[in-house]
Amino acid sequence: MQQKIRKAVLPVAGLGTRFLPATKANPKEMLPVVDKPLVQYAAEEAIAAGIEVLIFITGRNKRSIPDHFDKAYELETELESRGKMKRLDEVRGIIPKGVTCIYIRQAEAHGLGHAVGCAEAVVGNEPFAVMLADDLIDTNGVPCMKRMVERYERHGGSLIGVERVPQEHTERYGIVSTSDFRPRLGRVNAIVEKPKPENAPSNLGVVGRYILSPSIFQILRRTKPGAGGEVQLTDAIAELLAQESVFAYEFEGRRYDCGDKLGYLQATVEYALKHPELGPDFAAYLSRMQQSRPQQAIAGIR
Repeated sequence: MQQKIRKAVLPVAGLGTRFLPATKANPKEMLPVVDKPLVQYAAEEAIAAGIEVLIFITGRNKRSIPDHFDKAYELETELESRGKMKRLDEVRGIIPKGVTCIYIRQAEAHGLGHAVGCAEAVVGNEPFAVMLADDLIDTNGVPCMKRMVERYERHGGSLIGVERVPQEHTERYGIVSTSDFRPRLGRVNAIVEKPKPENAPSNLGVVGRYILSPSIFQILRRTKPGAGGEVQLTDAIAELLAQESVFAYEFEGRRYDCGDKLGYLQATVEYALKHPELGPDFAAYLSRMQQSRPQQAIAGIR
């Protein structure tokens, strides 16, 4: 029986420079998609997968993240006095009972591998999840990390979330080569960080969902800076391959790259369209807008 995945690392120390000036004082992970910040979507996905401990790797100007997940006495009192019980339940339910939040300061930004390594003292000798809030994954059903935990419980080994990307975009991703690729799962033979299209071993791009063996920490301690002068988690996983099995999981659903302005806007539109309160009115608005401004081809966003 596999050891239970109890902890998830959420690296949230990035500067969010693509969204300046909006992120000058506000973390990019707190940018809202309709009515919830990106980091809350990631936390909810982790909790749905049975995660009990959320480990946030934070940096400067990230104070609003722990504030968001903390209890807000004044707000709750105000909502209760006004009889807004639905909103009160929403605020109180952001982190359910039994789930613990831990915040670790990454003093210097040395890359994703370095950020994950900062969690070693808290994770200890347990397998754990890594989730990047920038990658918002809509599965319209069972959340991506829950599916990955199920695969881990069945097969063991570390697990990397992947999706098929356009060949010309391989330089934006870590790319894996696999063998015995059954429906949505294959054994990883190699992983390369941001290869040129002509050198890419496949078009299976790594996205922000991982389940990793604690052995990764020992490797990260000796991993030298790689692409971009940063400690790459991809490089550490490449070394992990020599020690144990690593699998690639091709998730079901759609990923929105919310670290990119266009991806963020696409996510906002799509999540607004299916929002139980706003969806019908927003769809009607887009329809009217399309009729009045056909040259903008608004229908093409769906």
